Parts: sequence; structure tokens; C-alpha cells
Amino acid sequence: MTMEKPNGTGLGRVFKAAQCSLDGIGYAFRHEAAFRQELLLCLIMIPLAFWITHKPLELVVLIVPLLMLLVVECINSAIEAAIDRISTEIHPLSKQAKDLGSAAVFFTMLIILVCWLAVIIPLFISE
Repeated sequence: MTMEKPNGTGLGRVFKAAQCSLDGIGYAFRHEAAFRQELLLCLIMIPLAFWITHKPLELVVLIVPLLMLLVVECINSAIEAAIDRISTEIHPLSKQAKDLGSAAVFFTMLIILVCWLAVIIPLFISE
């Protein structure tokens, strides 16, 4: 007995998954202020990364953590939505889940800071 996947199989599933991803990005943009702020940060800092360096590895070090911030923010928003779907009642486990999602965003921002400092500081220090 085989179970059918809700979004089908094969190439059709890829297209449906892509549509779900676009729906998620659209929702995050329309309803999540933090996502919009972090997207704006990326829209400023990614071009800045190309201005700071042309070395491929340094570009990766500057850009990938910024994109990861958007990933982690989407996951954090998903956690919050799932918790709110279960109940809007204040509960210690709900707070824990939401706080851990927030902590993940915070650590991602620290990673961005460390990566950017690692690339920028050597530009100002002569050996």
C-alpha cells in the first residue's frame, strides 16, 4: 500500500514545492516586520560585500550568513505560527519555543558580525 504525497511526485512536486516556498516568502514579507528589516539589511549589505572585496571566499563569508539570517527568521516565524496555532494561552513551553527561535536569530546575527569583522579588520591593519 503506497501513500500519495499531497503535492504529487516527480517534477510536478518540485514545482509545487517551489510555489509553497514562494508563498512562504510572500507571507514573511507581508506579515513579518523582522523579516522585512532583515531583508533590507541583506539588500544593503550584499552589494556592500561586493564593494569591500572581490575575493570569492571572502564574498561567501560575507554573503552566506546574511542569507542564513533570512532562513533562520523564516524558521523562527514558523515556530511562532505553530505555537500560536496550538494556543495563544501563555504557557512556559510556548515561551520556551518562541525564545529559542529568537535565540537562533540572535546567534545568526552574531555569526554575521564575526564574519564581517573577520573580513573587514584585516583591510585596516597593515602587516
